[in-house]
Amino acid sequence: MTFLWPEALWLLLALPALAGIYIVLVRRKRAALQYSSLSLVRQAMAPAQNIRRHIPPLLLIVAISALIVAIARPAAVINMPSTLRTVILAIDVSMSMAATDVAPSRLAAAQAAAKAFIKQQPRDVQVGIIAFAGEADLVQTPTVNREAALAAIDHLQLGYGTAIGTGIIAALVTIFPDAGIGGKYDIFGMGRSPLAAQPISFNDARSAERAAKLPPGSYASAAILLITDGRGTSGPWPTTAARMAAERGVRVYTIGFGTTESTSVEIDGQSMEVGFDEASLKEIADTTHGEYFHAASAVELSSIYQNLSGRFVHKKDEMEMTALFTALAAVLWLTSAALSLMWFNRTSAGLT
Repeated sequence: MTFLWPEALWLLLALPALAGIYIVLVRRKRAALQYSSLSLVRQAMAPAQNIRRHIPPLLLIVAISALIVAIARPAAVINMPSTLRTVILAIDVSMSMAATDVAPSRLAAAQAAAKAFIKQQPRDVQVGIIAFAGEADLVQTPTVNREAALAAIDHLQLGYGTAIGTGIIAALVTIFPDAGIGGKYDIFGMGRSPLAAQPISFNDARSAERAAKLPPGSYASAAILLITDGRGTSGPWPTTAARMAAERGVRVYTIGFGTTESTSVEIDGQSMEVGFDEASLKEIADTTHGEYFHAASAVELSSIYQNLSGRFVHKKDEMEMTALFTALAAVLWLTSAALSLMWFNRTSAGLT
C-alpha cells in the first residue's frame, strides 16, 4: 500500500498521547468516585463491567486512526478484470517450424501451447488466429467458439518464407477490418477464410475509413500475440508494421522461439539454417508498449503463454482507498456511540 499524501501519517503520533490522556482521566475519576454502599463498589469492580467501559473509547481511537489514514490518501495496486475482448494469435508457420530440436517439433510445441492458452481465456474473449510464412492466412476469424479456434490450430500448415511484418499487419486488418490498413501490401495472397474458400480482400469501398491514431498501448479492447522462430525474409519491415500497430494503440507481445544464434537443423533430411532476430522482436514490443519473451523449449513456451493468459484476463491498476478508510472510521465511530448509549446511557462516545 502506498500513500498519496504520506505527510498526514505524522498525525498518528498523536494517538499514544490521546491514549495517555484517557488513562489519566480514568484514574482521576476512580480516585474522586464516592460509593454509597459496598454493593456499588462490587458492581463497579465486576470484570465484565470494567471491560465494557473501555470498549467505546477504544473504538473511538481506532476510528480516529482510520480517519488519519484516510487523510493520507492510501492507494493499493490490485488486479482488475481486463477490458480485453479480442486476442489475435499470429503464429509463424515457416518451414523451420518443422525442426525437431524441440520435441516432437517446434510447430507441435507451439500448437500445444497455443491451445492451452485458448482454453484459459474467459468465455467472452474472442480469439483470432493468423498463420504467416511468406504470406498471411486468416485461419480463424475472432470467435468465442473455443472448439473452432482449437480446430484451426490443429490444421496449421507449413509454408515458405518468414514475413513477420505481414503477420502483424494481417492481425491489425483482422482487428480493424474496415480501416483500410493493408491496402498497399500483399498481406493474404491466396489466404483463406474459415467461412469461404475465396481469397480474403479488405480493399473494397467499405475500407475507405481509416482508424484514428491513438497513443501506443492505449487500445484496451484487443492485443496481438506473435510467435516466430525465424528472421523476416519478405514482406513489409517488421518495424513498419509495429509502428502501424502503435498508431492504433494495439500492443504486440512477441515470443522468440528456439535460438537467437544461427544454427542448422534437419528438416525432412535436409539441413536448414534457423535463428530468430531478437533485436527486431524487442523493438516491436517496445514500439507498441507490449512485451518480449524468449522461449528456448516447449516448457518455457507453455509457461510464457500461461503468464500472458493471466495478464490478459486481469490487469494491475492502482486504486485510491480513501473512501474505504473513511467509511471504516464512520462505522467505528457510530458503533462506539451506540455502545456508549446502550451500556452507559450516554448520548455520545467519550474518552471517560
